[in-house]
Amino acid sequence: MNKTIKSVLLVIGVILLAYGIYTMVVPETQISIGDLDLVEAQDNTNAYIVLALGIVAVALSLIKGKN
Repeated sequence: MNKTIKSVLLVIGVILLAYGIYTMVVPETQISIGDLDLVEAQDNTNAYIVLALGIVAVALSLIKGKN
């Protein structure tokens, strides 16, 4: 694989990993109206997908090709 493609995959992988971790850690949505508190449960399905794509991109960038 070309060195440029490996570098691009590595950068994209790191960005995807950072975004996936950020979306997992972001606090849940909370609305307060007087004494009524509405808390929306956080769904991490999209965060898991982004993390998996980031791991695949980093893994592909680290694979050695033919010399």
